[in-house]
Amino acid sequence: YASAPEIWDVILVGAGVAGAALAYAQAKDGRRVLVIERDLSQPDRIVGELLQPGGYLALKRLGLASAVDGIDSQKVYGYALFKNNKCAAVKYPVEGFSEDVAGRSFHHGRFVQRMRQAAVQQKTVTMRQGFVKKLVNPEGGDWDEGQVVAGVAYKTGDGVERTARAHLTIVCDGMYSSMRKRLSEPKIKHPSYFVGLILNNVSLPYPNHGHVVLAKPSPILFYPISSTQVRCLVDVPGEKLPGEMQGYLRAVVAPEVPDVLRTHFLDAVEHSQIRVMKNTELYAHPLHPQGALMLGDAFNMRHPLTGGGMTVALSDCNLLCDMLRPLPSLEDPRATSRSTADFYTRRKPMSATINTLANALYKVFCYTGDKAHEEMRQACFDYLALGGVYSSGPVSLLSGLNPRPSVLVMHFFMVALYGVGRLLWPRPTLKGLWMGVLLLLGAARIILPIIYNEGVRAVFFPALAPRPTGSLARAPSTPNLAQR
Repeated sequence: YASAPEIWDVILVGAGVAGAALAYAQAKDGRRVLVIERDLSQPDRIVGELLQPGGYLALKRLGLASAVDGIDSQKVYGYALFKNNKCAAVKYPVEGFSEDVAGRSFHHGRFVQRMRQAAVQQKTVTMRQGFVKKLVNPEGGDWDEGQVVAGVAYKTGDGVERTARAHLTIVCDGMYSSMRKRLSEPKIKHPSYFVGLILNNVSLPYPNHGHVVLAKPSPILFYPISSTQVRCLVDVPGEKLPGEMQGYLRAVVAPEVPDVLRTHFLDAVEHSQIRVMKNTELYAHPLHPQGALMLGDAFNMRHPLTGGGMTVALSDCNLLCDMLRPLPSLEDPRATSRSTADFYTRRKPMSATINTLANALYKVFCYTGDKAHEEMRQACFDYLALGGVYSSGPVSLLSGLNPRPSVLVMHFFMVALYGVGRLLWPRPTLKGLWMGVLLLLGAARIILPIIYNEGVRAVFFPALAPRPTGSLARAPSTPNLAQR
């Protein structure tokens, strides 16, 4: 502590995927960085285990591609979809990229520790274990809206309360963020739970692929996380879990598991640790005061069905570094705020594409018992099974390789129209026509609210989107911290 600077260039609250990656990148740009993480031991989570190819490219651009080495990570080349004893395999469209570009799956904690190690090896990065209690203003008091954020007050692991000051404070403390309500106006939904199991020494039907079972009542996922282990995630819809989980997995889920994996699944139910995590969809309107930003799951989450969270976080890290890099110094909070004013809208093409696809696919893949919805569900499976542009287009969106919301909406309604066409072939009937109308209405009810929550202008016309509410206009002559 004695050798620490009086004012850091950047304080990062949280050292997960976003925090560790940004600490490394900011140090490479010559910034003095303090990272405060509540728990520096290796994380142990059942999500954050699949990095899409677009996320790998973002990791590579940050200079952290080696973080997937030495942790027994597995390359992932695409997906295998299962429904009613039928299977369709789709590949990531990585033609034109270098040979190393693919998805990666791994133990989440190993990956995070590798990135933390890369960050602390930089001479200008200091990483401390502590709990951030509040943001502080330039006078050292509690920060309030309309003031400049000048740092944080935190409690160290040994119980000592300290204050750290910085020109820029970036909050990236994850899904359980303690700062979220201070820096944004969040809207949170909990559509389901993931129940996680480990299958040991199992060969998947399609090696190096994620496996998605369109089961009843909701999807089941299988994917490798090491050379000897396969993760199974069972989605349990609703806000309450079944009373007896083992019985539920045996009676309701096991019959939906493909025959080739059912015995291994039942063995894992009996002998593997059953872990549960609540799934979250988070839309937040950021406030963007001078001296502070939010990043990662602290202010934006989507259903983890498609494994897009880390791709969004790493893409955001690259974007933020690009916006800060032209500034020779971060001492002037007003100049920094101007440079990052468009961050929350410029991130939208990537984040909105992945968020919308994840949340929409989850709703489509869930079984509801409604006939029109089941037609949409079947149409989605059959559309992807066609291959060619019918699979490469949607998978390029899911993988983060083609972050274009307009292409997403096009493919979504192409699936719906494909379903309508099947209902009217070979001879239109009144029943088929009515079912087609219901299918289109159902598709609209799924995707339009999701786009609305993301922000129509921010998704399709970022240049026209309003900037986040902040203190830029309310503190026109705020002196920088160094002058204090």
